[in-house]
Amino acid sequence: MEREQQRTVRRARRYRFAARVELTDLEYETHLEERTTDISLFGCGVATKNSFSIGAKLRLRITHKGSHFTAIGRIVYVRPYREMGIAFTQIEENDQITLEKWISELRDQK
Repeated sequence: MEREQQRTVRRARRYRFAARVELTDLEYETHLEERTTDISLFGCGVATKNSFSIGAKLRLRITHKGSHFTAIGRIVYVRPYREMGIAFTQIEENDQITLEKWISELRDQK
């Protein structure tokens, strides 16, 4: 079962993306400040030694080059003491525009 939970199907290409991210568990209001490892249109990876549980719902705010992206997401995988994966579940229109701009810039990098 654990192996099955770690196996995730990605719907879009992920790009290496290091940015500050603030994470807040919506049930317990636990707060973490970490760094992203990668990003896609549907989610991101976060480098962390402390993680939330798989399935936890959270609010995240990513800051990159003076821009901010805020969304609601859920934890889809955890690699203990290393990384957790977050799927975006709710994104406001302005935040979607910011995310698409970042992805476009990453796609254009060679």
